[in-house]
Amino acid sequence: MLATKNTVTKLLPQGSPMIMVDTLISHDDRRTVTAFTIKKENIFVVNGRFSEAGLIENMAQSAALRTGWIAMQQSDSTETFRPPVGVIGAVKGFMLYQLPDIDTSLETEIIVLTEIFNATMIKASIRAGKELLAEGELKIFIQDQSNS
Repeated sequence: MLATKNTVTKLLPQGSPMIMVDTLISHDDRRTVTAFTIKKENIFVVNGRFSEAGLIENMAQSAALRTGWIAMQQSDSTETFRPPVGVIGAVKGFMLYQLPDIDTSLETEIIVLTEIFNATMIKASIRAGKELLAEGELKIFIQDQSNS
């Protein structure tokens, strides 16, 4: 495990209650794996299940955690570090197989397909154990922070 909840919250631009990732399990140039356990008080829980919007947000935040991890590794100071802010430009080929229940532990895998300038195309898949719950591609744009 590379980062626990305390570090994860510093690497994501979102704040509570919008954080949908608990830990950074692994990371390399092409692949990132995160974990998240769904709690009943989560804002994306509807009728005891984590919603489709929550799954997409988990995918996006897993990609954001990848970007934040890379940025922190390249940062001169952890005290002045601000995580990069990204926006979802497109969701393509999203397939929902099953909505997970509360207390389910999710493992999300991010595979980088393409990176060009500030745009990244990723393939994401979410599993509970060996069961595939959702998958799809996201195009994410990272905002330029040089002027802020």
